Amino acid sequence: MVSPPLPNLFQVYDSNCCDSILLELREYLPKYFGVWSPPTAPNDMYLKLEDVTCKFNKPCIMDVKIGQKSYDPYASAEKIQQQVSKYPLMEEIGFLVLGMRVYHVSSDSYETQNQHYGRSLTKETVKDGISKFFHNGYCLRKDAIAASIQKIEKILEWFEGQKQLNFYASSLLFVYEGSCQATTVRLSDVTLAEKRGVPKGLLSGGDILEYNNNIHVINSTENGKIEASVSKGLSKFYALHKKAYSKRHHSQLSLKVENLEQDNVWKSSTCITQEHLNGNVIPQLEKVFCHMPAEIKESANVEVRMIDFAHVFPSNTKDEGYIYGLKNLITVLQNILDN
Repeated sequence: MVSPPLPNLFQVYDSNCCDSILLELREYLPKYFGVWSPPTAPNDMYLKLEDVTCKFNKPCIMDVKIGQKSYDPYASAEKIQQQVSKYPLMEEIGFLVLGMRVYHVSSDSYETQNQHYGRSLTKETVKDGISKFFHNGYCLRKDAIAASIQKIEKILEWFEGQKQLNFYASSLLFVYEGSCQATTVRLSDVTLAEKRGVPKGLLSGGDILEYNNNIHVINSTENGKIEASVSKGLSKFYALHKKAYSKRHHSQLSLKVENLEQDNVWKSSTCITQEHLNGNVIPQLEKVFCHMPAEIKESANVEVRMIDFAHVFPSNTKDEGYIYGLKNLITVLQNILDN
């Protein structure tokens, strides 16, 4: 990622920087890797910044412009008119979706929306428009929404506590892992126990199932089915299946995942039979794990970084326009999460 240099923010990356406000700002920006000048324009200097998406397998990406104004205080009347007509919703709600790319598990493909999609959203439809970014074709990734809200709230705290800089036409870059690898059981990692009866706690090949307070595996005499009830020990559940199914056998499986906490508020279950095994069982499993509440899942792999700094100016007041946009964006995301 390469961005134009910016004098006011360049000092953020200065190794001698001792300003606590600017040092904290580093946490919300892409990492800095020095400067670069193109051979054809040696007098032009660019910041070399981190590719925030590089650590993701199937990155889902959304660019959201933040603030009530997409033009800076020195913009010409013509520029102001152009920006207002281009982004009429920004002054009212304080943010605008510039584009997104969402990975759909079902088709193993991406859906892409450009800035025309974001500009077509109204105050009434912006919630549905943003929720599209967090839907993987099977379910709403509430874990990614919750993690995004937490990260935006940290950025909001920074803006509430500083009066040095005002940002115009700047964006938040959202990235989350679309493949659900951390929260699903995949057949590439597991196979099923043999259809014939297996003694309780013993797998073919002599492997012993590990028992703990969160996981128990019971062999059913009916059709040799195995029923697994899982509460919070999901990571151990995954490890258990990887170990238990290393022989790559096939059978019928009834997989029931339920919350065993005392309040017993949330329950979800699915049954996978032989006909599913002949087709695609992964979507069935992903439906279960994608709907798990955020507090049960492992932490979602999500990044939210501030980008686009061509119009940042010194100030002695809070950046109320940016703060307004962040608060409204959090409200929209929270409404998606709650509903």
